[in-house]
Amino acid sequence: MKTNVTLKIDAELLREARIMAATRGSSISALLTESLEREVSRNKEYDRARISAQARLRSGMKLGWTPPASRDELYDR
Repeated sequence: MKTNVTLKIDAELLREARIMAATRGSSISALLTESLEREVSRNKEYDRARISAQARLRSGMKLGWTPPASRDELYDR
């Protein structure tokens, strides 16, 4: 389902967009749709990466370190 949207765009930007669309054999609507789809996809990828990074930070990393049994062992006495 598609919905109509009204935009206010600078006249020079609209002129350039029309030229770009014509050069690509497309419409301004198709150009805007493509651009919005790309931005929404990037935003979703960023959100997934952020959530994944936060989960890794919460769980921490296993570095294989174990604390020394005693103070003497720490200083090799």
